Amino acid sequence: MSRIGLKPITIPDGVEVKIDDNNNVIVKGPKGQLEQKIDNAMKLEMKDNEINVSRPTDRKEHRCMHGLSRTLIDNMIVGVTEGFSKTLEINGVGYRAAKQGKKLVLNLGFSHPVEMEDPEGIEVEVPNNNQVIVRGIDKQKVGNYAAVIREWRKPEPYKGKGIKYVDEYVRRKEGKTGK
Repeated sequence: MSRIGLKPITIPDGVEVKIDDNNNVIVKGPKGQLEQKIDNAMKLEMKDNEINVSRPTDRKEHRCMHGLSRTLIDNMIVGVTEGFSKTLEINGVGYRAAKQGKKLVLNLGFSHPVEMEDPEGIEVEVPNNNQVIVRGIDKQKVGNYAAVIREWRKPEPYKGKGIKYVDEYVRRKEGKTGK
């Protein structure tokens, strides 16, 4: 039994949810609008500012989709009300980030600066030169763009240099020992 899938999703004030016949869910809120196609096998019922997701059978693929469908809809509602953010930290001598209009410019020890254009619906903020905050209403896009930024220089275990998430722990290794 999916414990997550059984929880009802409460719709807060100021959020409008529409579910059409093909299980397309459209969520409008103060921060914007999101649209997601949910698997046709899942049954979506909306009553009294609550959405319930139910599955037709206990087959493995229906059990897998049950909790996922509920979480996708809940993330859409949280996204249009509060939004999502990921904070990245840059460590290393000479490593820094800067914002130039809609571009994020990273100096990461390469012979050239890395310039990245902000994707649609994503807002990037650089409060200081070693911190990058990625914000948006779509959780998948925020996480994906933060991962793309991190991919340029993953943190290495010997000196801890690179780009890491703020809550990420880099396990440090001891270097070579002399004779």
